Amino acid sequence: MLRTMASRVLDDNDRDEVLAILDADPVSNVFVASRVRAVGLSPTRLGGQMWGFGPRGGLTSLCYAGANLVPVNAGAEAVHAFAERARKQGRRCSSIVGPSDAVELLWERLEPYWGAARAIRWTQPVMEATEPSPVPADPLVRRVRPEEFEILLPACVAMFTEEVGVSPEVGDGGALYRSRVAELIRIGRSYARIDDGRVVFKAEVGAVTPQACQIQGVWVHPELRGRGHAVAGMASVLKHSLECFAPVVSLYVNDYNAPARAAYRRAGFREVGTFMSVLF
Repeated sequence: MLRTMASRVLDDNDRDEVLAILDADPVSNVFVASRVRAVGLSPTRLGGQMWGFGPRGGLTSLCYAGANLVPVNAGAEAVHAFAERARKQGRRCSSIVGPSDAVELLWERLEPYWGAARAIRWTQPVMEATEPSPVPADPLVRRVRPEEFEILLPACVAMFTEEVGVSPEVGDGGALYRSRVAELIRIGRSYARIDDGRVVFKAEVGAVTPQACQIQGVWVHPELRGRGHAVAGMASVLKHSLECFAPVVSLYVNDYNAPARAAYRRAGFREVGTFMSVLF
């Protein structure tokens, strides 16, 4: 049996090839593409490494190895090469996330060395919308202002804890998470409906490229759920995103979250793929 080609760490000389691979599937790859477009491929700026499979001039697959491990356009040979590098390096990520086929195979190879995951989200539908919502947008959903950071933060922490299963304040006391929340507010990608100092609905546009953007952190106050705030709120964020960021607006959601999936469908999103996440 021929030995599988090894992966290699990419740099800014590979940028054009990397972007060509990422842009071939702009919805699935929006997170990684947004990072590359913003800061390039230098590990210092990227906050991790970009691994490539294939020689320079013939790259076929990628894997972003930072806080998340994200395979891109990775078939079996590429996954094997990325798994070997990840195994030798040791686990440095808090999750593996991406297209379900690649993530499942990657985890199958890494689990014997990395040990059990804290949680596995086997099926996460990827959804997209390219037109404004067919339902009325909530006119009270707007960009969050910097002076509203302390109002928004508890809602962000509650969302993260509910979604991921651990508080973002564990470890560094929440410094990194607070910084990310503040940054999204500063660059105008944090949206919310705030009534009398209480967050009713919130969501962020977490990643943006010229081709697509990705909504994350969707949350409705627990006391106000079931009243249509998610549908109207998402309609509003979809409208703003199409106008301000990209022609395709995407997100991914856990398959077992039936209320959220129903709300996104009503707001105009359709399922176009499947992600999987392994959480540590």
